Amino acid sequence: MWSKRLTSVMVIPALAALMLLSSCENDLKKIQEIAAGDVSKPVQRTTNVELIFSDSARVKTRALAPLVLDYSFNQEDSQTPKVKPEKSYKDMPKGVTIYRIDSLKETAKIVSNTAKWRDAEGVFELHKNVVASNNEGTVYKSEELIWDQNKHIMYSTMPVQITTKDGNVINGTDFESDENMTHYKLKQTTGIFNVTENPAAQ
Repeated sequence: MWSKRLTSVMVIPALAALMLLSSCENDLKKIQEIAAGDVSKPVQRTTNVELIFSDSARVKTRALAPLVLDYSFNQEDSQTPKVKPEKSYKDMPKGVTIYRIDSLKETAKIVSNTAKWRDAEGVFELHKNVVASNNEGTVYKSEELIWDQNKHIMYSTMPVQITTKDGNVINGTDFESDENMTHYKLKQTTGIFNVTENPAAQ
């Protein structure tokens, strides 16, 4: 009789502990889901933003965006999920206009429908209806343009069309250029080139 009562007394706490453990696991799952949801939300929303990029106290680039969603999480805020700095970024869902500046003159202009700025990597990702032009009259069009400020290059792996000042149209892939888009390389190129006849040769 004693052993039966002892068994009963031991089984009841075991069941309670099992239920409590299950409850804790469910609560932990909910906390993780909430935390994961918070990671996908910006910590700051700003309108009519101007980003200035300088080198040796000289302004090199101006970026104007009507809306910036900041995913650069505050690592010191205990209520904010900790995100690695390299995963932080600024999203510009309504587009951006970028001006390249050299010797106080605008040397290139880029516009796109959407963009992301990855501060830790020094990379601008521009997407959808990307149009870039330089002061030499060259116009670049594509659905993508990646600007790596650390390497001082711009590139794309999507189809690219370039129109020169003379009206030549060049299509290609695997685009790469300097930051002012004055020297560029294309692969698999096709195009339409204007040929000026020499009257003296007739």
